[in-house]
Amino acid sequence: MNRFRSFVMYLLAIAATAMLLVGVGISSSRLNLLIKENHLRATGEIKNAPPIVTFTTVALGSFRGLLADLLWLRTTSLQDEGNYFEMVQLASWITKLQPRFTGATAYLAWNMAYNISVTCSSAEDRWRWISRGIELIRDEAIQYNPEDPLLYKELGWIYQHKIGNIMDDANLYYKNQMAIALMKVFGGPAPDWEQWAATPQNANDFKKSLSNESRAILQKALDETGYASFSKLETYFRENGKLPEDFLSKFNHPEIISKLVTYLRVNWLVDVYKLDPRLIFSINKKYGDLDWRLPESQAIYWATKGLEMTPSHKDINCERMITQALKDAFMGGRLLMVDDKDYATVITVPNLNVVDVVRETYLKAYEDNKSSSFRSALLNFMKDAVVVLYNFGNYSKAQKYYDILRKDEPGKPEYRAPLDLFVLKEWAEDVRDATPKQANDIISGLLYRCCNFLAFGDIDAALSHEKLARFVYNRYMTENADVKGRTGLASYNKIKESVTKTCLEKFNPAMAKALKFQLEQMKLLAKEDDAKTKNADDSSKKP
Repeated sequence: MNRFRSFVMYLLAIAATAMLLVGVGISSSRLNLLIKENHLRATGEIKNAPPIVTFTTVALGSFRGLLADLLWLRTTSLQDEGNYFEMVQLASWITKLQPRFTGATAYLAWNMAYNISVTCSSAEDRWRWISRGIELIRDEAIQYNPEDPLLYKELGWIYQHKIGNIMDDANLYYKNQMAIALMKVFGGPAPDWEQWAATPQNANDFKKSLSNESRAILQKALDETGYASFSKLETYFRENGKLPEDFLSKFNHPEIISKLVTYLRVNWLVDVYKLDPRLIFSINKKYGDLDWRLPESQAIYWATKGLEMTPSHKDINCERMITQALKDAFMGGRLLMVDDKDYATVITVPNLNVVDVVRETYLKAYEDNKSSSFRSALLNFMKDAVVVLYNFGNYSKAQKYYDILRKDEPGKPEYRAPLDLFVLKEWAEDVRDATPKQANDIISGLLYRCCNFLAFGDIDAALSHEKLARFVYNRYMTENADVKGRTGLASYNKIKESVTKTCLEKFNPAMAKALKFQLEQMKLLAKEDDAKTKNADDSSKKP
């Protein structure tokens, strides 16, 4: 009887086990389907991960989730207490404990860049927290999750919105610091991206790219000066922006030195900023030459990278970011002036070269997604483009875009007026509700046209445009600029100086020479007027 009972118990146990296995199989299939439908990712071993990440994900197993929860509670407590500095390390640990939990990393980065940064009173401290947020996604999370478009979108958003927008009082400081840091890497305003795209990105590949003789000569100089490991040479170059004098004294080969400097800059860009010159060159070919010192270009880069890395090569958030950042790059995508002593001196002007590409990108995004938001954004861009093109003297292109706008929006009463009246109406609205970029674009455009008229000898037209530019500047600074400088502009004289300098550099030689002559004549006239005024004042003081 006991044997029969034991036999029945065994059969029941086997049946129960079989039923549980079937249930697990059904649940597993359902979970796998949900993972596929919602583009979720497993939390297993990560390829090419640092040793510490491999250890936490494999050795700790499921316990890492419990430890991550405890760290989350700790970060919340620290934030409530206003004790933020330990949170940087905790955020890094949480990312390493749950490397596939990209939503958590995105939140931690956003929290540092937005919530914690604004608790700091100084612009320098705010910039440090924004940089930490960027580094958490760029240097850690993306390395563990290279196919997740969410991370690329969140990283691009920090560049586009937090740094590129005006919502933060210290936004000019962020733009300034970013531009200066990248100019150190570039060795100037912009490198030769085609050359950089063809340059090896690590020391071994660079040495292989040299001839045997050149490699031997270089290695000898490195050995004799103590830079044989190459990492020491890279460190010195990044700290000083040049090669060591003791190395140059033993290595007098200009052609190889030029290649070496280019490699060191490329390696610096890739290693620190995770920017691939090959992708930058490709983006420039697709959209036109962008100014890579500006946050809008960085947003375009990371959104493009996100589309490139995600298996489907499609993500509406990344596509939307590209169109928005491209429009911003058109509206203020060329940096005219930056000053490490005066962070508020950041002057940009429109990048007219990308206007057609921006329109084509909006059209393609609308055709691919059939979203009304893309069409609305396209129409708003077209209105802005008409005004900007007109401001900067490209009247035929402005008329062409105005005609397209009329065709796309037939019957709209605001498009019935001639181009000149339409632009004047838009000017009035823009000055009233302008962002700093819009105000700066109007002022720069008027000054640009002033330089054009001067070059062609039309002094009256030039003076009237400068008078209007000064009027727009004074009205904006009186009615729109806040006391904290968040929405203020650089001084009028600095804007005028920057635009004039750009015209002298960009005009053809004959126009540049004529403009320079007219400017010198106007200076002489101004001196004569000052002298007359002084003499008149002196005469009036005599008894």
